[in-house]
Amino acid sequence: MTAISPLQTVHQKGLFGDHHKKNEIDLVNISEINNYNIIQVAKYKSSSIDLSNITIDDLELPLENIKVSHNPKTRILWSGPNIWLVLSKKKEIIKIINKKCDDKNFAITDITHSRAIIEIKGKQSKEILKKGCPFDFNEFKINNSTSSIFHGITFTIDCIEDNPETFHLITLRSFGESLYHHITDSSLEFGYVGV
Repeated sequence: MTAISPLQTVHQKGLFGDHHKKNEIDLVNISEINNYNIIQVAKYKSSSIDLSNITIDDLELPLENIKVSHNPKTRILWSGPNIWLVLSKKKEIIKIINKKCDDKNFAITDITHSRAIIEIKGKQSKEILKKGCPFDFNEFKINNSTSSIFHGITFTIDCIEDNPETFHLITLRSFGESLYHHITDSSLEFGYVGV
């Protein structure tokens, strides 16, 4: 069975908004990302395991707010005290996590099909996010991640690149279409490319 992507019915390709007489390379790109497996890892309160001894795909678990551990295939986002989101292009990532994080100390949940990921890429990306999100993006940089809201929709922002600025916006699948519409509406003034 083929999975239906969360934004299949709304994501459009092409040029939109105020793109007239603008170089396409200067416009923000908006796309759906659907090649990640997303696993939530939560350490039990009763666990006394030393987190500094745990690595997933050769990455340490980030122990501070907004930190991200990463390699070319996997990103681990700090999601809250003793909670992480593992985003990986590796199909076997859940097996890798299960080997490192036993069920006596961790709850491991595959949430891949319950999330939508929107990528916005380009020099106006932060300005678009500032239109609907109260987070201060001035100090936000590559390999930072946080949870916030955009026009009332809870989402996680992951800065994966700084040149050009590239963000992954991760939200519940059921809010994916609404977040997509808010992001594309906020992008119209700058012009954007649906990729």
